[in-house]
Amino acid sequence: MLAIVHTRACVGVSAPSVTVEVHLSGGLPALSIVGLPETGVRESRERVRSALLNSGFEFPARRITINLAPADLPKEGGRFDLPIALGILAASGQIPAESLEAVECVGELSLDGALRPLKGVLPAVLAARSEQRQLLIPLANADEAALASEQDVFAANHLLAVCEHLSGRARLSPVAPLDIDRAPADAPDLEDVRGQKVPRRALEVAAAGGHNLLMFGPPGTGKSMLASRLPGILPPLTNDAMLDVASIYSVAGLTLPDSNWHCPPYRAPHHTASSVAMVGGGGSPRPGEISLAHRGVLFLDELPEFGRRVLEVLREPMESGEIAISRAARQVTYPAQFQVVAAMNPCPCGYQGHPTIECHCSPNQVLRYRSKVSGPLLDRFDLHVEVPVQSAKLLLADVGESECSATVRERVNHARARQNSRGTINAQLGGRELDRYCRLDAKGETLVTGAMERLGLSARALHRILRVARTLADLEGADEVSQPHLVEALGYRKLDRQQSRNAQVSV
Repeated sequence: MLAIVHTRACVGVSAPSVTVEVHLSGGLPALSIVGLPETGVRESRERVRSALLNSGFEFPARRITINLAPADLPKEGGRFDLPIALGILAASGQIPAESLEAVECVGELSLDGALRPLKGVLPAVLAARSEQRQLLIPLANADEAALASEQDVFAANHLLAVCEHLSGRARLSPVAPLDIDRAPADAPDLEDVRGQKVPRRALEVAAAGGHNLLMFGPPGTGKSMLASRLPGILPPLTNDAMLDVASIYSVAGLTLPDSNWHCPPYRAPHHTASSVAMVGGGGSPRPGEISLAHRGVLFLDELPEFGRRVLEVLREPMESGEIAISRAARQVTYPAQFQVVAAMNPCPCGYQGHPTIECHCSPNQVLRYRSKVSGPLLDRFDLHVEVPVQSAKLLLADVGESECSATVRERVNHARARQNSRGTINAQLGGRELDRYCRLDAKGETLVTGAMERLGLSARALHRILRVARTLADLEGADEVSQPHLVEALGYRKLDRQQSRNAQVSV
């Protein structure tokens, strides 16, 4: 007897189709699994045997061969327990085999037949729908599946409930789609920030164009406070973007830190994080911090304190928007379209330029400290902004004098709408798009040429200046990039290479 069950593997954020073929034949009782199973899959024979017996089913005393196709795709984890168990039951005639034709299933079995939760269920939900099949999942994953459910996902807590459903004796209720709250997230408000006019403006520009932002200044001036308020002024995620983010968190076995799934994620790893923690990896490659920040914000506080290797591995995904993790058996690609916000002190002691506290760092110490952030990495920040010390009068000012996040978010949304009409946000404008949307007049070209010579800017830095100028024009509702936009964009390049070697360069 032969039975076929459809299921899904988990490779990165994709869920490739796997066919479980179960064949019962004569001979001494035995169970063998082929099709490149890893240890967790090979051990399923004992879990499935106990689950079937403890659920009141008969375990066939025959030779059982289980093939997981395609044979060249590595299979790992306990997600194949349920399809293997159903295949054995169908092949032995204990459940109708035809009930499995339009159904896919994933699930790990406990020894008593209960279904345990899995990682990576959401990608399986999306993939099963593309094949126009229903999906059976563990009940513990129902909340996650509800994000993409269209009455085609069924959740059960036990093998018996699945079999009753397939036999038509007790149908499971479909997982109801989640009613997602589209209201703005309850994020920290910009209204709490007193003073800091230029950094607040830079934060708005960064949000409007999706630009990377580097803030520097003495300790306690509000760099981390400003960064934590960026998600509150970003536009909410679209449905597709929300599912992208949720799929990554599903694969990682995490949930979003906020119940509002349309809020862009915010990740702030400690500066002791390793390169593997940052970009992902491990024996079974998992997404790292940059993928968990996909469609959102990656905040790197105390930037020079991160390991040099950790910072350098960020350079490629900051440009490409994805990270490929290669292993001997396979390569996994995770999306990583993240917006970087970083903060650093101006010197090792932190008080260079402080109005009242004296800095005791030598020029060589300052140079070594700042050189921990390499020129190529510095080039990838569109905005370099100083966050100065504020007076007590400003810090004690009335809260009502500061603009709230809702007001700023409205301007950001208008600027993003202009960019979406062009097909992409300004931070991702390519060569031809730059020529088309950031065209300069003669005065603008003269200004930019002179700035490149004085600051020693690279071509990448020049392109980022043009993108920021385009965002400034969008915030004003202007069709063309004018000289004031370029002047302001150039003013946000405070930490380029020449300034790392000498004193601060003002534009």
